[in-house]
Amino acid sequence: MAEERSNGGLASVDSMEFRWVYHQDEEGSEIYNHGNHGGDSTLRDSDDEDNTGQRLIRTGPRIDSFDVDALEVPGAQRNDYEDVTLGRRIILTFQTLGVVFGDVGTSPLYTFSVMFSKAPVEANEDVLGALSLVLYTLILIPLIKYVLIVLWANDDGEGGTFALYSLICRHAKASLLPNQLPSDARISSFRLKVPSPELERSLKIKERLETSLTLKKLLLMLVLAGTSMVIADGVVTPAMSVISAVSGLKIGVSGVTQEHVVMISVAFLIILFSVQKYGTSKVGLIVGPALFIWFCCLGGIGIYNLVKYDTHVLRAFNPVHIYYFFKRNSTSAWYSLGGCLLCATGSEAMFADLCYFSVRSVQVNQLPASDLFLLNILHFLLFPTILIFSYEDLILLLQLTFVFLVLPCLLLGYLGQAAYLIANHGNTTQAFFSSVPSGAFWPVFLIANVAALIASRAMTTATFSCIKQSTALGCFPRLKIIHTSRKFMGQIYIPVMNWFLLALTLVLVCTISSVYEIGNAYGIAELGVMMMSTILVTLVMLLIWQIRILIVLSFAIIFLGLELTFFSSVLWSVGDGSWIILVFAIVIFLIMYIWNYGSKLKYETEVEQKMSMDLLRELGPNLGTVRAPGIGLLYNELAKGVPAIFGHFLSTLPAMHSMIIFVCIKYVPVPVVPQSERFLFRRVCPKSYHIFRCIARYGYKDVRKENHQTFEQLLIESLEKFIRREAQERLLESDGHEDSDSEEHSFSKDLIAPYQSVYPLGVPLLSDFKEMTNSFSEASTSDEQSETSLHDAEQSLEKELSFIRKAKECGVVYLLGHGNIRARKDSWFIKKLVINYFYAFLRKNCRRGVANLSVPHSQLMQVGMTYMV
Repeated sequence: MAEERSNGGLASVDSMEFRWVYHQDEEGSEIYNHGNHGGDSTLRDSDDEDNTGQRLIRTGPRIDSFDVDALEVPGAQRNDYEDVTLGRRIILTFQTLGVVFGDVGTSPLYTFSVMFSKAPVEANEDVLGALSLVLYTLILIPLIKYVLIVLWANDDGEGGTFALYSLICRHAKASLLPNQLPSDARISSFRLKVPSPELERSLKIKERLETSLTLKKLLLMLVLAGTSMVIADGVVTPAMSVISAVSGLKIGVSGVTQEHVVMISVAFLIILFSVQKYGTSKVGLIVGPALFIWFCCLGGIGIYNLVKYDTHVLRAFNPVHIYYFFKRNSTSAWYSLGGCLLCATGSEAMFADLCYFSVRSVQVNQLPASDLFLLNILHFLLFPTILIFSYEDLILLLQLTFVFLVLPCLLLGYLGQAAYLIANHGNTTQAFFSSVPSGAFWPVFLIANVAALIASRAMTTATFSCIKQSTALGCFPRLKIIHTSRKFMGQIYIPVMNWFLLALTLVLVCTISSVYEIGNAYGIAELGVMMMSTILVTLVMLLIWQIRILIVLSFAIIFLGLELTFFSSVLWSVGDGSWIILVFAIVIFLIMYIWNYGSKLKYETEVEQKMSMDLLRELGPNLGTVRAPGIGLLYNELAKGVPAIFGHFLSTLPAMHSMIIFVCIKYVPVPVVPQSERFLFRRVCPKSYHIFRCIARYGYKDVRKENHQTFEQLLIESLEKFIRREAQERLLESDGHEDSDSEEHSFSKDLIAPYQSVYPLGVPLLSDFKEMTNSFSEASTSDEQSETSLHDAEQSLEKELSFIRKAKECGVVYLLGHGNIRARKDSWFIKKLVINYFYAFLRKNCRRGVANLSVPHSQLMQVGMTYMV
């Protein structure tokens, strides 16, 4: 049966299908769906979800969540591929080509120049050895490690270090924030894929990780270190890409000095970060085809140089030339490893930028046959990365794109440069632009600068993605996030971070103008991210994939050993000026760690100081607090219990609203929580108190787009459905003989409050007389234990729904509590410094929660409270 409601354009669909649920016998028990068929948001999340004593019962009609039809709400999330034409798909192809492969595609601009600055060319064997190093680095790191292995460790289409951390936390309770609930694991997007729970090794690792606080902290520090290196990469990538591309002017125009190059690079960087706000969709339409042309230029120039100069450079595919290179140059060859790594820059950006294009499922049979035929042609001709049907298809197409387009063009580009350098040993300072044919120099120079700007944007967008993920998981202060695409919610822009990156990039370019020194800093940032990804993917292999230990050890030893070797090379030259990047990464790491540490202490203190139910029942009569008409939405971070800030409200204000809903905005370790499974509801007090808890669960990729009126409307719809379902389940549990006199009394009686004010919205929450409060408590208890008739139950249900509607008509007020923390006087000095100054500074300057709610000030009430930790 489908019932259409005209209220606000919402459609409420009630299914008459009966289902089976588990029911716990204790009061305040949890009821949840047995099996995920559409999801159910009206779960009652008890304060203690570990209770046992469950029994299987048959419930009434399944009622969907209050926003199961949220697609009808303006601004709600819609299917990303709704009414997408074939032309639109082709445009998206070039957008992803520009975003995902921009960084790795510009490495031929500077790789050989940086390498030969450390190990000068003295013979043809030096060129062959350096070329062999580059070829096998490209094959091992971008191709084998990232494209063939790491991309499969994504979190439902999300990449990056925090996506790996979220994936691990979903399979093991490794998060330090103690707000996990068993009900979170029933979200369908959790997708717990542990096919062999009997494997002893996986279970031992899981148990060890969950019980060891040291391992949890170590895991978090690895993730924070990797993320800080990604942000540092977002600073050095624009500097390196742009200044190396502009340096080509020295070849094309005589008299151009390094100072001129720096000035032009500064102008380009300012333009680059200024257009960042227009988003990937808008800018990607321009840069995508440009990058496609760039790869074609690389391949064409490489073939030209091979034919013109020397095809014998193909011998570099024999790895023995690496041995000869180190034998001839020894220490200099080891120094050049930092430059060799630059050919693999952008590998982490490929993984982190996965989130920028949605990978939602599309039904193939819904596409016309002509479209399918054209799609297949495009797959093999243009290698698109967006014409997909799931995130597995996205990864497969990324692999095809890299193997058949990106990698061949890069290899040809390096082979052509090596062939030119064998004939021209003295032109290593500008190896790429020197190898370009004179007639094609200016077109190639133009497209190279465009490609450099594309590469810079790719890493900047990856930085934005990491910041958003870390913010959602409680590891970074809240910043203003702007969503630049109506179709793809992963495409974001963070203004503060954008201008912060610009300022640091300009400082880096003006301070270290040498491409070689910037290249060394680039290597430090890239290697930091790569090593952390290797460790996290190794843990994913052990804990989640559960593959053979020999394969896991081979992966860890080969790639971690290779990356540590490269890292030793770049660290040796850290005194050249690249130490600036290390300092910046350490500062970002400290900011993230201090924020996480302070947030964890704040949450643990709130849990320790939460109010007991007995205190709640007694506090109101002792203070003379009465109920005022309306609904109060009290925002707090607790997933269980009554927050202490509520008691502070009661002791501060003379009245409280007739209905109170504790709203907890909670982020769970999944990219997206389905709309139909977003909300949990339960009663906090006996029925006559009209206090509820609502847990709104969001993934780290989710976006709250609804305004406060829409949110209020959805909330009331949800609450009504929860109450209806609760009444149906209680009716099924009873034998139909319950006496409802006490409940009738509690709903029909008006109470005369002090000053002769009449409250017609039912019994107030906190009566002015203890005796009356006790009688209501006893009455509601007896109501739950007695049996009621169908007619009386329906009448009671309608009265409660009427109570809610009248409260809604009186208005909704948002109650916000600002909980600050201070270190105790007996705390050690470093803790006082971190909590009282550093964390307090970050909390004072981060984005307030009220800014995310978009609520008028006339509907806001705020109370501050300080916790001693």
